Amino acid sequence: MSPAQSRAARGLLGWSEADLAAKVGLDERLVRDFEAGYGASPSGQIEALRSALCAAGAVFTDTPTPGVHLASAAGTDEGTRLGALTTENDR
Repeated sequence: MSPAQSRAARGLLGWSEADLAAKVGLDERLVRDFEAGYGASPSGQIEALRSALCAAGAVFTDTPTPGVHLASAAGTDEGTRLGALTTENDR
């Protein structure tokens, strides 16, 4: 997740920097510094931020261009995951 994607996801969810920080139990300054591009935050903390945004409905894309959007409303069928494919799924 890039700093711009983080800002965009917060905007889509209507969250402040403090809201996001509180969701993962981190300091608001970490969110502010990461999104401003200051320093290198530990990847585990960035992944925690990303996980909180994803859990709230943010969907991050990398191709063809990096972006973020909100997941569709409840009831979205994602299909059958690759690991769950069997001959029974073909019917």
